[in-house]
Amino acid sequence: MRLDDEQESTSFEDRSGGGGGRGFGFPMGGGGLNLGGGKIGCGGLVILIIIALVFGLDSFGGGQLSTPAPQSQTQAPSTQAGPDGSTINPQLRSTILKVLGSTERRWSDIFQANGQSYEKPVLVFYTDNDQSGCGAAQAAMGPFYCPADHRIYLDVSFFDELANRFGAKGDFAGAYVIAHEVGHHVQTITGTAERVHAERARASRAQGNALQVRMELQADCYAGVWAANDKNLMEPGDMEEGLTAANAIGDDTLQKAAGQRPVPESFTHGTSAQRMKWLKRGLETGDPAQCDTFSGAI
Repeated sequence: MRLDDEQESTSFEDRSGGGGGRGFGFPMGGGGLNLGGGKIGCGGLVILIIIALVFGLDSFGGGQLSTPAPQSQTQAPSTQAGPDGSTINPQLRSTILKVLGSTERRWSDIFQANGQSYEKPVLVFYTDNDQSGCGAAQAAMGPFYCPADHRIYLDVSFFDELANRFGAKGDFAGAYVIAHEVGHHVQTITGTAERVHAERARASRAQGNALQVRMELQADCYAGVWAANDKNLMEPGDMEEGLTAANAIGDDTLQKAAGQRPVPESFTHGTSAQRMKWLKRGLETGDPAQCDTFSGAI
């Protein structure tokens, strides 16, 4: 990606030099630009699958929690900090903030074209453990979006897992993850996640999972929309990096990698083929209206 001339976002908090924070629950989210809010994101949900498979947890989130998780106060282990207290590689932090800044500008343009204003999310860097408005934040959860405080939580060690464990290398693979979380923010502030959350509350577990899949696929499509509207950032091979990442974190691929038989009723993010399809649709159209994953087959 061509990021040298891109401006960094100023909408972030760097808590990587220490733990702590606030929180009370752990809801989950995703959903449609009605330009059309629920509660855990790609990260959130993609990543709840990754947690279960990579870190050996007994269950991976396929839905929205109806009650808040207990509060816990955690302290991140101390590491060597820079002058500003950050323990994140400065170049990596700058790259992430440039990607976030790009999403802010592109989504602001899209909202403005529809007569609306875009509310920026806040990205929180943390190390190992922290607290979000949705409860505990832990590195094993991967990146996630919390609709309660409109923040994206990120322990950057996830990018090493993405590249080394899942073979999704390159700066655009990481940018896709960030843009997916921003997609969940778009779903929340446009009201889609809230509507889908209400539908899931009335649905069976399998039906709820199917709705969540549609939410996640739409966030994938929104990630592609962002990139398509900022073509100056794109270099040859970037699309392939994003599609490789989408393929690596499909539900069927992850379950097979864990030695399990894929069970479609348990999917919460979509198959590898579906994730690639919707990311590619966003990349090729640049139009959020083409990201309607709630109508017809996916």
